[in-house]
Amino acid sequence: MVEQLQAHKSLRAFNTFGVEARARYFVTVDEIDVLARVADDPRLRELPWLILGGGSNLLITKDFDGLVLHVALCGVAELPPADSAWRIRVGAGENWHGLVQQLVRGGRPGLENLALIPGLAGAAPIQNIGAYGLEIAERLESVQVWNFERRASEDWSVADCGFGYRDSTFKRQPAGRLLITGITLRLPHQWTAVTGYADVAAELAARDVHTPQARDVFDAVVAVRQRKLPDPARIGNAGSFFKNPVVGRDIHQQLIAHHPSLVSYALPGGRFKLAAGWLIDACGLKGATRGRAGVYEKQALVLVNRGGASGSEILSLAREVQDKVREKFGVELEPEPVIV
Repeated sequence: MVEQLQAHKSLRAFNTFGVEARARYFVTVDEIDVLARVADDPRLRELPWLILGGGSNLLITKDFDGLVLHVALCGVAELPPADSAWRIRVGAGENWHGLVQQLVRGGRPGLENLALIPGLAGAAPIQNIGAYGLEIAERLESVQVWNFERRASEDWSVADCGFGYRDSTFKRQPAGRLLITGITLRLPHQWTAVTGYADVAAELAARDVHTPQARDVFDAVVAVRQRKLPDPARIGNAGSFFKNPVVGRDIHQQLIAHHPSLVSYALPGGRFKLAAGWLIDACGLKGATRGRAGVYEKQALVLVNRGGASGSEILSLAREVQDKVREKFGVELEPEPVIV
């Protein structure tokens, strides 16, 4: 039996949108042994499960009639170096931004472009989080996983994880089969600044930084994100709500012909990543309000809870955004957050 089990738990404090919803059962996973007890508890076997970290990539639209597993496995430890790289083992419950800041300050660069991304370390591989020219898959050695079917811990290589753009094997697994308990980072000793994105380059130039160190890139990324994105502690949001859509060369050329100011980025293989925020803004939705939900005034890619919005209100706005972008550009926007 699971001693930590709580019934009818409010989830408002566990999602950065700040929407109210309740879980039938809720348990905090602060040690691996809890997972074995959960798997063996007869009250929980037939229920749907939801694995919850910082709740920063989640939109809850109603009460959850099942079990919520709140990951709180912490710890940061440096492992022996290998292949000219630092190796850092991190518990899944560690705050992501705090980890990035700790490593940069401690002389372990490599994650600075991913500063100020909300959430916990265990969620990073699920979405293959990325920003300003870097994805977490490029800095991972392995992912530590609890397999509920086998009642055992497993160590997954990067190849095992099936990483793609904001995607991974973990994202495609049925709920309740796997839970990430930790990650092992691989940070090369030969560090090179990644400053190809215009916003970061412009911020560094404004600071008169011409040969940036990791702390310079970190500070620039934080400044850019703070200008563009609302603080979830002040206004509920889940960061970027939509993925930047990827299209082929022909579609890209057609779009550019009709919309010359379209913001896009070339990818390998003749594909192009479109700026979803630009698409939404071009539909006249930046700053829009629908009831208690809205599109953020400073960044159209962000949906916000203006105060007391329900998850269904936010979802309705998201669908309106998708419909209007599809009608105007023929492009489908895919949500980033998990929608429950």
